[in-house]
Amino acid sequence: MPSSPRTPESSSDFFVVPTLTFRLLFAFVVLRHDRRQLVHLNVTNHPTVAWTARQLVEAFPDDTAPPYLLRDRDGVYGEEFVRHVQGLGIREVLTAPRAHWQNRLLRAYVAYYNGSRPHQALENNSPIPREVQPPSGGRLRAVPEVGGLHDRYQRVA
Repeated sequence: MPSSPRTPESSSDFFVVPTLTFRLLFAFVVLRHDRRQLVHLNVTNHPTVAWTARQLVEAFPDDTAPPYLLRDRDGVYGEEFVRHVQGLGIREVLTAPRAHWQNRLLRAYVAYYNGSRPHQALENNSPIPREVQPPSGGRLRAVPEVGGLHDRYQRVA
């Protein structure tokens, strides 16, 4: 029986979600890099290594595990998580320790995603709408964003 195609490279991370009652919940997210597709999302009030490892297995059922998984060095990714990663045939890529530039790059991507990246569901506009620039506004100029990974095109007089 042929195996299923592997999912392209993915990333996993946690983020904190404050509730209306000021409780903190921890959301675990897995994203595919090629389409920026949300593969898996789950929330807990107390993440453990066992819970996190289980999320990984739920994210990649039936031989759909990616060849690589990018993650940070958070302690919640313990030995059990690493064993699950290896068991799924995934190679981990860890972010550099205490690399503040990576957080700056993430903030730059959020700004790009919300203010520049077109979304088809939003009529090819960004979540924070941009005004339409008519051809009479001048010639197009590429404005590099996210450290030059993406460009936003803007008219200049």
